[in-house]
Amino acid sequence: MKDLLHSESNFNRIYGLNKDGLFIKTRSSIWHGSLLDGESRLSPSTHLMHQPSDHPLPWASWQSPNTPNLEGWTALTYYSALYNKLIFGHVVLCNSYRNPALLAKMTATLSFLTGGRFVLGIGAGWKEEEYRAYGYEYPKPSIRIAQLEEGVQIIKRMWREDRVTFHGKYFHVEDVSCDPKPDPVPPIMIGGGGEKLTMKVAARYADWWNCPNLTVDQYRHKLEVLRGHCNAVGRSYEAIRKVWLGAIAIAKTEREARKIASGNPFVTKEPRFDAYGPTIIGTPAKVVESLERFKAIGVDCFIFRFLDFPRITGTKLFSDHVIAALK
Repeated sequence: MKDLLHSESNFNRIYGLNKDGLFIKTRSSIWHGSLLDGESRLSPSTHLMHQPSDHPLPWASWQSPNTPNLEGWTALTYYSALYNKLIFGHVVLCNSYRNPALLAKMTATLSFLTGGRFVLGIGAGWKEEEYRAYGYEYPKPSIRIAQLEEGVQIIKRMWREDRVTFHGKYFHVEDVSCDPKPDPVPPIMIGGGGEKLTMKVAARYADWWNCPNLTVDQYRHKLEVLRGHCNAVGRSYEAIRKVWLGAIAIAKTEREARKIASGNPFVTKEPRFDAYGPTIIGTPAKVVESLERFKAIGVDCFIFRFLDFPRITGTKLFSDHVIAALK
């Protein structure tokens, strides 16, 4: 059980967020010792956050479907009770897997029980074999994204209104209530980089927007697209927190960092995109330089997969040398 709780497929990211203070959102270091060791090294303005994924099967195609893999919502509720200083959320929940009215109630309940320590990360879903294995229909992307848009509307209204009636093309609720209300209302992070549909939904409804595995130039282009959608729907572009997700190989020397990256299957075996190009590789000083380029274009939340996992050398180097420099 210990190996399962700490496995790469379940807890393998640390997230750094630098805006009003500094968040270190952790998904790899929910080791019962090392996470708390890291917490003791952080400044009073630093907060920790844990976010599992929402894949009942391992998301990486090179991993066996029999790889032990915890269900995201159950894992999150367990850890939210175990670690009362952390903020919790997912990267990201699949809108298709839960009725949005029930999800509104689930998230409101968790937010209430944790004293507001929750961020709702949600997306349209993408892993077809997972849908089919678990008996879900897998509609085309435009339908899944339209379903996401309806689902987010229902959730946002149920968190705020006494009674909600909604009749959409895909979802219907009738005079539904959701009490107690979440207080504070959780931010909604919409994940996805589809420029025509997903990012339009993000422009209209997201508090945070997350897009993975992009270089600075690629991310800059996405931000231009997001700004255009915000202008089109009459939403403030500045109101949306910009989140970058990617891998990091940090070591005392450049050579060691490159060895870590070149030996990690999340970089070398990923068939869907160029995983090596966006990966941040180098010494702490080089990492700071890379992250500063993202900050300069408006990113203030970073989601990292530390490639030396399960070792914690990289997370300690990041904690000791990168965090203070970014602040």
